[in-house]
Amino acid sequence: MTPSLRDKISVFNPELALEQARTIPADWYIDADVYALERRAVFGDAWLVAGRAADVAESGSYLTTEIAGEPIVVVRDEAGVLRAFSNVCRHRASPVATAACGKASRLRCRYHGWTYDLAGRLRGAPEFEGVADFRREDNGLPPLAVAVWGPWVWVHAGDRPSELLEFLAPLPARAPAATLEGLQFVGRREYDVACNWKVYVDNYLDGGYHVHTIHPALAGVLDYVHYRTEVHGWNSVQISPLKAAGGADDTARTRTGDAAQYWWIYPNFMVNLYQGVMDTNLVLPLGPDHCRVVFDFCFAETEGKKAEAFRRDSMAVADRIQQEDMQICEQVQRGLQSRSYRTGRFSVRRENGGYHFHQLLGRRLRAALPS
Repeated sequence: MTPSLRDKISVFNPELALEQARTIPADWYIDADVYALERRAVFGDAWLVAGRAADVAESGSYLTTEIAGEPIVVVRDEAGVLRAFSNVCRHRASPVATAACGKASRLRCRYHGWTYDLAGRLRGAPEFEGVADFRREDNGLPPLAVAVWGPWVWVHAGDRPSELLEFLAPLPARAPAATLEGLQFVGRREYDVACNWKVYVDNYLDGGYHVHTIHPALAGVLDYVHYRTEVHGWNSVQISPLKAAGGADDTARTRTGDAAQYWWIYPNFMVNLYQGVMDTNLVLPLGPDHCRVVFDFCFAETEGKKAEAFRRDSMAVADRIQQEDMQICEQVQRGLQSRSYRTGRFSVRRENGGYHFHQLLGRRLRAALPS
């Protein structure tokens, strides 16, 4: 008999102590029903990064994104109010904005020409006279909660979102927004990865467990003995002291300072901080067995040939690390489909961050199961 969705979710117990716990089961990384539940219960009920605040800084500016299959448009209206909506026309579900970002005075569906103002109100519905029980004021774009912290715009599709700063705590106190906003955005790279989005998050959150075997160059600059993970309400941070500068390779030259900080914000955003460098990873699910990882690169120094060379080397280091992570994540995704694997165990010394992620996920999915 095929197990029900309730059976698949209920098999994981998020309340065990770390030394007793098992990982979420392999089914959760493969099953289409679990993925559908995640779209609603996880990505539909959390603060999510939608894009860069700089892209919607001026009146009339907008950006679009799609997160776990949900199209979203964020706009700055004529009065300077930041707004977010479902990027789906109320007539036949075509998008009302198609460019990644831009400026507009109206949001116009290119399918049948329905037009919305930047407050989301329906202003034009061509040739719709005579339609019974139809009111324009009832057919505006569905709004989402939206806020800005640091260099990012965040959106929340749930009914009762918490305050963004409460959700992010203690990140705002530990890495002040003004400090992060002072880092200049210089580039973006996107990677399509043949693995479930959770495989990528698991890999990020293993407390450095894989660094020596997967990232030998990075291992040369991290003080692994003193590498630690702190877990908080909706995030965690991995902190590693850095070895004294002096290495000749590009990793040693670009990963400097007292310590590296690797912040994970539930469910799918990572902020990697070194001295004068910030890389961010946004993991966008594309289905049960694929995801897209969007890397943004920011630097304190952007002027001059020396800064240009530093940026080039730093981005090359990040790309190499990403390629190493992609390879192992795709191998893990294949292994999760083996008949021999059901669940795994956690290293008590290293993997408290990974278990914290599984606990948050498991509790959300249990709570969202139909009664």
